[in-house]
Amino acid sequence: MTEPDRNAELALLLEVAGTPKPGNVDRHRDLDDLRFEHFLAGAVGARDGLDLAASGAAVGPAFERAVEGMAAQKGGNTQFGALLLLVPLVRAARDDLSQPVVESVLEGTTVSDAAAFYRSFEHVDVFVSEPPETMEPLDVRRGADAIPALEDRGLTLLDVMDRSVPGDDVAREWVTGFDRSFTAAERLAAADGPILERTASVFLSLLAERPDTLVAKRSGEAVAAEVTERAAELHERDAVETDREAVEAFADELVDRGINPGTTADVTAAGLFIALEHETITL
Repeated sequence: MTEPDRNAELALLLEVAGTPKPGNVDRHRDLDDLRFEHFLAGAVGARDGLDLAASGAAVGPAFERAVEGMAAQKGGNTQFGALLLLVPLVRAARDDLSQPVVESVLEGTTVSDAAAFYRSFEHVDVFVSEPPETMEPLDVRRGADAIPALEDRGLTLLDVMDRSVPGDDVAREWVTGFDRSFTAAERLAAADGPILERTASVFLSLLAERPDTLVAKRSGEAVAAEVTERAAELHERDAVETDREAVEAFADELVDRGINPGTTADVTAAGLFIALEHETITL
């Protein structure tokens, strides 16, 4: 059986290689300052942190190490959100990769895990929204400077994620038992065709059912809703298989407009890992 850290690295590689994934870097599309090879290097760089999680290390330090390694490439943030999903999943896979076990891992996070999460923001720039004034002491952009406020309030990493919902669907996965990630894994297993085509199809299905929170943060809720509506129209037509040109055109348009549904890509990567671990997809 493949070790969980290897499957997590493979999930990151498969996610970025799947195409077309509208608005995201894939093997056919680069963004102005972020290219396909940056994601490849980020996935490889994250391996040490994923290995720590697979070896039983606490979630926070394993995540910080994964982010530090990911950020060694020159493109910047490639997979921060995906790693925030993958690290606890890898940790859970030591025992049993089921939703109850994942929830147990999350509930077991500590204030020290939260501190490591905050330190990870010192390794790479991550786009985040302005926090409410009352939450300014806990603004993640403060990095390690926010740790005293975390300690004063006794906030665990799960507490931090809970306070980030709504508005962040990576955090939402933490407080809903990774519902969408496990759904994505089921869809990947049920789909037909090569795995990279399945990856693109499942990405489109996820984008079609829920506005991407990264798009909402960067471009506004109206744009996020528009993107989801258009994805739904394409998905209903089963366009990835029957009208690939339409999805390719949509992907190119979103790249040209600078609209990047990165949170949907993060959930897709988590789904790939779960499916690989459950051996419902094989290569």
